[in-house]
Amino acid sequence: MASIRKEFTVRLAPAQVWGALKDFGSVHQVLASGFVTSCVLEQEDNVRTVTFANGMTARERLVTMDDSLMRLVYTVEGGRASHHNACVQVVAHDGGSRVIWITDALPDSLAPTVGQMMDAGARAMTATLDRAAG
Repeated sequence: MASIRKEFTVRLAPAQVWGALKDFGSVHQVLASGFVTSCVLEQEDNVRTVTFANGMTARERLVTMDDSLMRLVYTVEGGRASHHNACVQVVAHDGGSRVIWITDALPDSLAPTVGQMMDAGARAMTATLDRAAG
């Protein structure tokens, strides 16, 4: 199974980063502006359909949202992957935050594509969160 890990730091305090991350239906506005262009939260509060800047869409189901650990887990349903889950966690770091994002996917051949998407997402999250820090 391909496991892709991305880490980045932002100036925003962990509680504020967590607030943006856990706003599951507003990822396109408060977390990854420009990378995610649209997010539609379905009637069940734990499923969203996101549209990315490259036109791709994904149906993501919330698996876990842990306030004490500032950790969110989701899975992607449908698409090319036979398995795709990810976790994102926020930890304090040098007066700001470190964001740790890990995705596991099958088949392994998806690793380059998923990695490129995560790179773009990490850049967008950094820019969006740092803008919020002022």
